[in-house]
Amino acid sequence: MGTADSKKDVLHVEGGKPLSGTIKVRGAKNLVSKAMVAALLAPGTSVLKNVPEIRDVSVVSDLLRLHGVDVNFDGENGIVAIDATKVYLADVADVDTLSGSSRIPILFSGPLVHRLGEAFIPSLGGCNIGGRPIDFHLETLRKLGAKVDKEHTDGVHITAPDGLKGAKIHLPYPSVGATEQTLLAAVLADGRTELSGAATEPEIMDLVAILQKMGAIISVDVDRTFRIEGVKELKGYTHTALPDRIEAASWASAALATRGDIFVKGATQPDMTTFLNVFRKIGGEFDIRDNGIRFWHPGGDLHPIALETDVHPGFMTDWQQPLVVALTQANGLSTMHETVYENRFGFTEPLIEMGATVQLYRECLGALPCRFQQRNFKHSAVIFGPTPLTGRDIEVPDLRGGFSHLIAALTANGPSNVHGISLIDRGYADFRGKLFALGAKIG
Repeated sequence: MGTADSKKDVLHVEGGKPLSGTIKVRGAKNLVSKAMVAALLAPGTSVLKNVPEIRDVSVVSDLLRLHGVDVNFDGENGIVAIDATKVYLADVADVDTLSGSSRIPILFSGPLVHRLGEAFIPSLGGCNIGGRPIDFHLETLRKLGAKVDKEHTDGVHITAPDGLKGAKIHLPYPSVGATEQTLLAAVLADGRTELSGAATEPEIMDLVAILQKMGAIISVDVDRTFRIEGVKELKGYTHTALPDRIEAASWASAALATRGDIFVKGATQPDMTTFLNVFRKIGGEFDIRDNGIRFWHPGGDLHPIALETDVHPGFMTDWQQPLVVALTQANGLSTMHETVYENRFGFTEPLIEMGATVQLYRECLGALPCRFQQRNFKHSAVIFGPTPLTGRDIEVPDLRGGFSHLIAALTANGPSNVHGISLIDRGYADFRGKLFALGAKIG
């Protein structure tokens, strides 16, 4: 790790100090990138507001530009303007240079097939937290009439000689990505599409709102069924992205773990109801205001909890990792049953090396029906606390796990060096600046 670049990728943290102060969250990472892709569906300009300065936004901007789209991002004010009047097929080699940076390219499929009749999708990257196969995506496109050629070693070529047609699609699991894929591909398809077993996360409903602004006709039933009536054309949109409930909850967990007090400007109650209930049960306090939510540790013991992750409206899988760090400081035995991603507990190893008591199990330690039962994945965790944490060298494994390690380093006594910190830039805008604002000792 001797180069200048690698030195920049290490954050030195002096832990043991409560985080206190005000930070601001902008639009949700899980919506903003998809909203930018949606702009491809319409010739003309779309304007997205409340956009965070994160690497995913840069990656999608670059991908759009490779396809001839004009993208202007005013980072200071959080506004991105996308002019998709001109769209052309990008050079395969150029697109491939961005493969591995993000899993977003697969969502370009529907819009590009509508605009150009074909699309090329490179090999995909993303966080290594469990299998996120693109089979759901490709199967959806096939059902809508696309031809998928997987012969290319560096990606997938998708064509639709007769255009995309409405279809009945059922998802065996409410996959967020496959739901987004269907929405983006079906809005301009000929005829009606019925999508059952869909994901209904707030970010998806915000994407539906954007598509409706563009001219789409989409209805949502209470049984996770979307009905999309294809239209002949769409127009550009102007939209303010909903706030990032994952980032807000991450800072809330940091307040709890470090015995701090953080006002998260921009956080809103409706999309965080499930998290707020859990935060309160553990012993955290919060105050909901018009412009944000204040989270703080009121003193005394934190309470252990039995918890399971689930699709919306359940407890979000992305909330789990930062909260596990806080649970190492709770008085007693907590359980966490992960039902969304099978390998999301890899991040606990450094926590154990820092002094946490965490045991992983293949069994389902919870009541929810779980896809990973009898499948040999360590997808349940038992956390015993409170345990003091001691600073050490940590390697960031993925986006949410990385922020969790950062929280652990801030909670721990003594110095830590967190390596691979740039991974956190994918989803947490200016997290170093925010840590300074909260009084963290970092360098």
